[in-house]
Amino acid sequence: MHPRPAPPRRFALGDFPLAAGGTLPCAWLDYRVYGTLAGDRSNLVLYPSSYGAWPEDIDWVVGPILDPERWCVVLVSQFGNGRSTSPSNSGATLAAGPWPVDHRDNVAAQLRLLEEVFQVAAPALIYGWSMGAQQAYHWAVLEPERTRRICCVCGTARTTAHNRVFLLSLRQALTADPHWDGLRFRGVPEQGLRTFALIYASWAASQPFYRRGAHRQLGYASVDAYVEQAWLPAYRRHDPHDLLAMLDVWLANDVAAAAGFSASDATGDDDPEADLAQALGRIRARTAVIAGRHDLYFTPEDCQAEAALIREAHFEVLESDLGHRAGNPRDAPAEQRQLRAAIDRLCAD
Repeated sequence: MHPRPAPPRRFALGDFPLAAGGTLPCAWLDYRVYGTLAGDRSNLVLYPSSYGAWPEDIDWVVGPILDPERWCVVLVSQFGNGRSTSPSNSGATLAAGPWPVDHRDNVAAQLRLLEEVFQVAAPALIYGWSMGAQQAYHWAVLEPERTRRICCVCGTARTTAHNRVFLLSLRQALTADPHWDGLRFRGVPEQGLRTFALIYASWAASQPFYRRGAHRQLGYASVDAYVEQAWLPAYRRHDPHDLLAMLDVWLANDVAAAAGFSASDATGDDDPEADLAQALGRIRARTAVIAGRHDLYFTPEDCQAEAALIREAHFEVLESDLGHRAGNPRDAPAEQRQLRAAIDRLCAD
């Protein structure tokens, strides 16, 4: 059963120093709370947001996957998603180049939230899908003594070269729009957003998904209608500066660089695997890594290769044709049950 919607809360961070240098002035985190914190504060689950997701898009997980009768679930919006500090709602700007926030900053801000609001230094579990999984990996590498368990669903600790191609195509789609002047958008980049939605629809769903006509089963007369009516509105609702900011964070995703073992490779070429192994070798948390069989962003092979570098990590695959969305299975009960079971095993005493 899904709990009643939780009201938004805001945690003020003040002038927040960024790991790469500079400051986010008057920064804040948007968060929601589901369930009740135990007296010994042992049942807090941190649930960071994914790309383009607002809390009301992903809070359905509370209930089918994260039981609010057992857990106190803190759903937190990452920087840049339009609810926490983002280019659209603050003085933050993209004028100087890529947005200077990265996952080190999300972790540092979330750590302050847990300590100062909940008096929790070590959450029971960090559960994340996609960019949320990236944040869970960063927690486990950067704060190994504070991170007890992580469940990383359809996400990787380092953005691969192939995934980078996808992200760069999205960035190019937006910035090639005539409303982009090189510093900001002057008006709504309608053509850029349409191209953005087309790229997303081709990568997020899988070939088997379209082969069985799943878009028609969802009520759309054609692929064109599916993109126009389902995918385009999902991104048109966002400020395009926020879409770019979150892409920049995803492009910079690399736990090895975050931990100081290597510099991020801006060319997209393969980095030495030893750096990633050294970073993931720091993880002390009990770890579950779950991949989608047909996920084109974070392939099972990529997820399994990272899991092999983590001490005693459990790896499994969601046998689903939902592509990347196998990890966010709002209307797929079998995948929900598998994710719930994985968490139960991970958190068993």
